[in-house]
Amino acid sequence: MTSRSPAAVLWDMDGTLVDTEPYWMAAEGPLVESFGGVWTPEQALSLVGLGLGDSARILQDAGVRMHTHEIIDHLTETVSGQLRIGGTPFRPGARELLSGLREAGIKTALVTMSMRSMADTVVSSIPFEAFDVVIAGDEATRPKPHPDPYLQACEALGVDVADTVAIEDSPNGLRSAVASGAVALGVPLMVPLHGLGAHALWDSLAGRSVSDLADLFSLHRLGASA
Repeated sequence: MTSRSPAAVLWDMDGTLVDTEPYWMAAEGPLVESFGGVWTPEQALSLVGLGLGDSARILQDAGVRMHTHEIIDHLTETVSGQLRIGGTPFRPGARELLSGLREAGIKTALVTMSMRSMADTVVSSIPFEAFDVVIAGDEATRPKPHPDPYLQACEALGVDVADTVAIEDSPNGLRSAVASGAVALGVPLMVPLHGLGAHALWDSLAGRSVSDLADLFSLHRLGASA
């Protein structure tokens, strides 16, 4: 079987492209505590990969007496502030693989549940034109784990989702990728991804190349049609 590159590679942001999940958790705990509540590590992990609207409602259930949009704005500004102070913590191998895809002429999209303002902050820190399309949380018709964000990205790119690879780190994100019909690649960070339908699980993107993605895509698409 000859390997063929996907038409596009679709990237999650928080936890996949950049290691910002600890920033979100550091913002959530003090917010809940400021209203007299308790926020456990288990509760924090339950928000990984969720849309911010869903996360805000869970925080309200934990005692945060703020409107949904106020919680979203507060979390986004707190995490964006950490990025401005500490720089963008890219996950190992992510920028290198992204650069390789661009050099190979393969389309790329960023598909994130973070707000567009934060996505723009992260994208602006990449020293090359990294993405053809960005779909952010305030632009998705329905958030992950629904397939909508990935389907919107493919529509904007002009590609069939079946001809793409989606890279995710969280259960909710992976469910979204699988439901969309993309070849779903899981690269776990904070929580395990076993048993969620990923076509492959990689420990890291470090040392991975465009050829590795092409092999993965061919195995699950060309092999399935053989």
